[in-house]
Order: sequence, then structure tokens, then C-alpha cells
Amino acid sequence: MQPPSLGEHPHLAAVVPSALAAIGTGGFPNTLGLPSSAGICVLLVDGLGWELLNEYRADAPVLSGLSASPLRVGYPATTAAGLAAIGTGVATGEHGMAGYTFEMPGAGVLNALRWCSHEDGGDLRGALPPEEVQPLPTTFARASAAGVTTSVVSSAKFADSALTRAVLRGARYVGVHALGDLAAGALHALRERPSFCYAYHSELDMLGHLHGPGSTAWRMQLRQVDRLVESLVDGLPPGRTLAVVADHGMVRVDDTAVDLDTTPELLAGVRAVGGEVRARHIYTEDGAAPEVLAAWRSLVGDRAWVAGRDEAVESGWFGPTVSDRVRPRIGDVVAAARDRFGMLREDVEPIESSLIGQHGSFTTAEQLVPLALHTS
Repeated sequence: MQPPSLGEHPHLAAVVPSALAAIGTGGFPNTLGLPSSAGICVLLVDGLGWELLNEYRADAPVLSGLSASPLRVGYPATTAAGLAAIGTGVATGEHGMAGYTFEMPGAGVLNALRWCSHEDGGDLRGALPPEEVQPLPTTFARASAAGVTTSVVSSAKFADSALTRAVLRGARYVGVHALGDLAAGALHALRERPSFCYAYHSELDMLGHLHGPGSTAWRMQLRQVDRLVESLVDGLPPGRTLAVVADHGMVRVDDTAVDLDTTPELLAGVRAVGGEVRARHIYTEDGAAPEVLAAWRSLVGDRAWVAGRDEAVESGWFGPTVSDRVRPRIGDVVAAARDRFGMLREDVEPIESSLIGQHGSFTTAEQLVPLALHTS
């Protein structure tokens, strides 16, 4: 059984090319039909799903009052892939940031957020230079080369991170520390004409993981996000546009979750496991892929969509194109959780497995995010 098609919704990768086209930058298609503008700020709120925003719209009256429509984020529905879609304008099969963790041939499983070995935590920036793992020119570098004042406004702690180098390089980085200077930095970046600003807020996702999406803590943070949006709306210079998006939604994993580390039948013939709780890459021993695929389909059953690499690629899981560079990063077997199922690793991934909120798969709760617009 194949995952549901969300092809009727535009892809997150279309946001920045459309924004750059809307401010008159040549070479970018305005797929989303964004209005012409002297400058655009794309604010990405990590973890803000379309369904969650609609359910808790009373906690975000300003954001909910903007003109909005849903986007799909593609597979896997996770931050590394979502930020790469923003930064490159293409889907996972081309940018290659294939998950929270994924195997890089010859170097083991890479944790793409920390840029370290998933097995032992060793720093991989030397062995895997970010510019080589994701070599495509970024939308930010292309915009800067076209004469657009281009800024990334995000946490100061991410300024020199490997993920920033991989998918956000080419822009002026404005390191911030709280919601106040995030808003101030984004508004300052829009003063020039033409200008493009990408701003990033991470804490809603963090609280969704820790307390669950829709929890009291999560809703209180959503209210703070709404104040951020209100500040940006009120402060936009004339003729500028704010576009609020997200990299994925989130679900609560229930007690149907399976622990791979205590289910030896699911690890027989497996040499490495990547991905995350809702979206797994399974890398097999030589010749073992058919048996591993059969075991996963039998034991996991209808709790997940399970496919071999070729089937997943041909079915478009990772986008319309999967390059030869990216194909080996995809598991020999891939599994995407249905409903509220999870594929834990409580021994190997104790922190990740303990989280209440998870994401990564094909459900609409994870896949659909808002594109909310305001023009001054």
C-alpha cells in the first residue's frame, strides 16, 4: 500500500523561488503566484502544522487572520529536509538531506542536525564537508549574485553550524537570541530594495516534542509566535510582504509503537538504521534486502508504509527526481509510520525515543503546513 498523494498542494521548495521572483529576481519561477513586492520575509516556524494551526487558531488570532493556504513539505517531513527545500528550491531526492539521520557511503550514518556520527557522536565536519554533502547552489547564493540583499535571521548558535553551511550559505547571517531581536533583525533586513529575508523560529517544535503538540506548553508558545507575527505585520516597511511557513507538522505517538532494539526480527540482516521514529531508513547486509523487506512488511503490517528503495524512489516518495548522488543515502528498506505509530530505538536513541511529539511521515498532520501572507 502506497502513502496518500498530496500532489494537489504546492511543495515547500517552491516558497523561496516564488518569493525571489515576486521581488523581480530573474531566473526564479513564481510557482505560488506571490504578489509583486519590494521585499519579502519568509518566517519559518519549526513544527507549525496546518492542522494544528487550524485546531488552535484561537491561540494565534493574528496568524490565523492572514490569507493562508496549505503547502506540503515532502518526505521525510523533518527539519533537515525542510530547511534544505527552503535553501535549495528542490525536493529531497535532489538536495540529498534525506532525513534526521541517513547513511553517507563510506562514513556511516550522519546526524544531519548535529553533523556527527549517529553511532558514536564523533564530529563529521572534516570527513563530510557540508558543501560536499549538499553541493547544489543555494537560493540565497543565487539571489545575492543577482544583486538582492539577502539575509538569514536565526539563532546565533546556528551561525557556523554545518547544516547552515550546507543549506543556508550565501546570505548575510544575522545571529539573534530571542523573539525580540528576531523580529527586529527581520524588519531591519527588509529596509533595502530589493531585499529577501529568511527568519527561523525553533521553540514551538521543541515544546511539541517535549510536551506534545496541543499541550498547554505548546499552546503558550504558539501565543508567543503570534506576537512575533503581529510585530512583523505591524513593522513591515511599505510595499513589503511577510510569508509564514513551516517545515513540518507533528503528531503524538501512541502505545502501538514498536522498539526496534527489542525486536530482533526487525534487525535481522540489518547493518544500520537511520531516519527517525516516524520515518526509518533500513540499510541491509549484502543480499539481505528482500528478506528484510518481507520481515518488516510482515511484522509492522498496516501500521506503516514499507517499501524497498527502488519502489519508494519510483513512487516519488523523495520527489520527482532522485539523483545518483542521493540514491545511496536512502535505505534499502524505508518505512513511514501511519496514524500515530512509532518505530523507537530506546537503547540506541533514548532521547529521541522518549519524545511525546514526533514527525517525519506522510500523514496530513505532518505533511501540510501553512503559507500565510500579509503585504503592507
